[in-house]
Amino acid sequence: MTRFVLAGGGVAAAATAAGLRSRGYDGRLVLVSDELHLPYERPPLSKEFLSGKFGIGDFPANPQGWYADNDVEVLLGTRVDAIDPAGRRVTLSDGGSLAYDALVVATGVRARTLPGFAGDRVHSLRSIADSERLGSRLTPGSRLVILGAGFIGCEVAAIAAARGVRVAIFEPEPVPLARALGPQFGAAMIAIHREHGVEIRAGQLVTEMKETAAGLELRTRDGETVECDELLVGVGSVPNAELAIAAGITVDGGIVTDEFGRTSAPGVYALGDVASRHHPAYGRAFRVEHHDTAMRHGGNAARNLLGEAVPFSEEHYFWSDQYDHSIKSVGHGGAEAAKILRGSVPERSFSVFSLENGRVTSVVTLDRPQDFMATRKLLAVPHQVTADQLADPGFDLRSLLPRRPRTRRSEASR
Repeated sequence: MTRFVLAGGGVAAAATAAGLRSRGYDGRLVLVSDELHLPYERPPLSKEFLSGKFGIGDFPANPQGWYADNDVEVLLGTRVDAIDPAGRRVTLSDGGSLAYDALVVATGVRARTLPGFAGDRVHSLRSIADSERLGSRLTPGSRLVILGAGFIGCEVAAIAAARGVRVAIFEPEPVPLARALGPQFGAAMIAIHREHGVEIRAGQLVTEMKETAAGLELRTRDGETVECDELLVGVGSVPNAELAIAAGITVDGGIVTDEFGRTSAPGVYALGDVASRHHPAYGRAFRVEHHDTAMRHGGNAARNLLGEAVPFSEEHYFWSDQYDHSIKSVGHGGAEAAKILRGSVPERSFSVFSLENGRVTSVVTLDRPQDFMATRKLLAVPHQVTADQLADPGFDLRSLLPRRPRTRRSEASR
């Protein structure tokens, strides 16, 4: 009997397990997670769970009883501490070890920390425990400072403001989210947050922190003193690739894999946020930190583990909900791509397309679901479009999709 070991407790590992069992794999399957909860989806941590709309049991990656029903061994509160690729064995944090025929490393990422910023009132957001702890401190009238106007920082700001918390976001870049989404989106999100009472301090950097009897005292690069009750550090993440490095597996910004998820070590795969995976459509590797990609990596890994040799060629997709607004993006626009705006930035309903050689390679949308859905289909088929057509709200993007062949209705039988 074969044994597959899954190192990690997120959606990538959970989707791999589900894919293997649904495809008939009946060998031994062990999932090792250093968390105390069964694998769950992480986007609600800064949204529905933080707001109180969801409870702990409302966002599992697989149903609660699925693992027992499908004979998946789950080792919670346990880490894979070392990989022996030559011996095909992993060492566990409890002193035990597991032999494997194939190992899936889906260890994800951890929040980046800042030297000198630690303590009971300092928060990051990567786990249920983190979200529970932060949520318990978001009381009406309290003061929350967020370092970093990325997606997590902005999503937490929206939830906290709705709960009556006084929120200030410090972002060293002049326009928040501009690198990820473009300057139009950054400007629009500044206006939206300010309308909801959030103070956006763009182009400003907090350099020091000290605890006081009343809370925390922050010092900016410009010498300003800012007081708050709680501090959220949202300045990016670090891939948990140390296992691979120690085992001699190639790492370059993430655990390097081919389009099938295979690492430089035979029998070892890497998935999800920790993986820098070759994408055949672009001819290079990407490390993508998005829920949807991690989940789809898992389904693809199951097929490859069972010998199908299927490359992962799907487009990257992500979304972010802030207040009653929705940001969605799909595809990957290169630096050389032309950026085409459709819609109205002042009205907060617009899309920005990346156009390369007459082909759409990505889109980012704010409250324009029709543009998003049409583009998601468009990326998968050959097409040619002009910048003027993309910019025209009256131009139907669906007209670029291949027409379905007409079929004659069969004659009714007599």
